[in-house]
Amino acid sequence: MIDVAIFGAGGRMGAALLTAIGSHKNLRLMAAVEQPGHPMLDRDSGTAAGTQPNGVPVTSDAEAAVKAVDVIIDFTFHTVVAGTAALVAKYKKAYVLGTTGLSPEERAAVDAAAKVVPVLMAPNMSVGVNVLLDLVKQAAAVLGADAGYDAEIVEMHHRHKKDAPSGTALALAKAVAEGRGADFEKVACFGREGITGERDSDTIAVHALRGGDVVGDHTVIFAADGERVELVHKASSRGSFANGALRGAEWLVGRAPGFHAMREVLGL
Repeated sequence: MIDVAIFGAGGRMGAALLTAIGSHKNLRLMAAVEQPGHPMLDRDSGTAAGTQPNGVPVTSDAEAAVKAVDVIIDFTFHTVVAGTAALVAKYKKAYVLGTTGLSPEERAAVDAAAKVVPVLMAPNMSVGVNVLLDLVKQAAAVLGADAGYDAEIVEMHHRHKKDAPSGTALALAKAVAEGRGADFEKVACFGREGITGERDSDTIAVHALRGGDVVGDHTVIFAADGERVELVHKASSRGSFANGALRGAEWLVGRAPGFHAMREVLGL
């Protein structure tokens, strides 16, 4: 049995993880963590998430939670990540990180942890999205700028999402760049405004939409004269993300230190 701590238990993904973990027979919830002052503190985490009571209260003692488990699943706000990464490195615990929007300093803390523990870091842990990433890379290799195809990515999320564009949209854009053999930093474009001039054929553009309760929609468009190819993923619930993260947590325990990817978990 693999013991799990969920960091960010009071968030939308935390609730999805607390709901889904019961269907993963090799995983056992041992800790649910939130920040000091959070209204969920000391409540049964299952009840607070709207599922069955599980006997695991929500705590703000991150260090005790890390010490007590085999793997940490982290879906917190980015400002919390550096502290958690330091703890997983200190206690040599596997680390599944789904938080996006990390600053360079926060990413450096994760890089340091990956030198001593296995880290599964993915902007989107759903099985469908990770298959999509492979499909996009393959399509981009054929539907290139030199063949007359313009690449545009559109993502939409709920009104509460704090970062833009989404980590998944960035990963998809980088998959396009990789498939084309392009330097992403040189060809990336984030939205447009004003008199922009004609579109550069090498551009890979990303556009972010926000509104309502949209869980996550991503569309990769390859547009040419006379035809358009669209690869689309639409998430109707966070259960797909949660189950992917839990599947990854089970796979990650016992792996070598360093960064691991969902494609490894899925055998892609």
